[in-house]
Amino acid sequence: MKRKSFYRSLFLFVGLSLLFTRTWAQEAYAIFNKEGEKVSIQALMAATNDKSHVFFGEFHNNPIAHWLQLKMVKELYAIHEENLVVGAEMFESDNQLLINEYFADQIKQKSFEEEVRLWENYKTDYKPILEFAKDKNVKFIATNIPRRYANSVYYNGLDILQQLPEESRSYIAPLPIEIDTTLSSYKEIQNMASDHNGTFMMEAQAVKDATMAHFILENTKESTVFFHLNGAYHTNRYQGILTFLMPRIDENKMLTIATVSQSSIQELKPQNLDLADFVICVDQDMTLTH
Repeated sequence: MKRKSFYRSLFLFVGLSLLFTRTWAQEAYAIFNKEGEKVSIQALMAATNDKSHVFFGEFHNNPIAHWLQLKMVKELYAIHEENLVVGAEMFESDNQLLINEYFADQIKQKSFEEEVRLWENYKTDYKPILEFAKDKNVKFIATNIPRRYANSVYYNGLDILQQLPEESRSYIAPLPIEIDTTLSSYKEIQNMASDHNGTFMMEAQAVKDATMAHFILENTKESTVFFHLNGAYHTNRYQGILTFLMPRIDENKMLTIATVSQSSIQELKPQNLDLADFVICVDQDMTLTH
């Protein structure tokens, strides 16, 4: 009897352990296509096969998004090798020289990290991707506008950029920048601006989108596959950066990924259905990186 009781307890323990492990693995995140159907990471990767530009819209402090970004970079490199280009909102265009020098081993890692304006979560979230690109000799592009210029637009509007020296303007999308104020994303920001003493929030967002699009185009060739990391809002609903790219790049050649957080990941909430070609839904209890 004691032996039977022992085996029953053992089987129950093993069964519960497997169930516990499967449940937690399943509840961390789920990937959905634009129809709201659950798909695998393999299906997402397969969808990149005929695309020239892939945009991973992240939550900046979400570890699942950053882990999947690294996995995708490695998979894309295995497929495209020297044709892969990685770009990132998290690096500003006037730091491109430092990236190039570091990748060419002309400066040490310590000097690079001290001089580049790194985000606070760089070491955990972006360094693994940048170092992989460096190791594989993959071109890495700083696409964002220098924050001092975006900040100036925030307080003064776009016209302030015309007053900058020519060299300063080389780090920004060509002027003038035309903003489609009918876009829902810009309307939302414009509505928020009324609570911020009338500052130019929409213009500051648009100049970031335009500048990222500009440097993506500058580093796009016929054979290029461009993988871009950005906050989800910059590409959600196929707006933001994509709006500035569409005159030059076929919309069908671009693929977007969005990140959302929900209390349940069994199905997407209605407001998250049309955000992107694929939506990564993360359990809202997931630990954040900062």
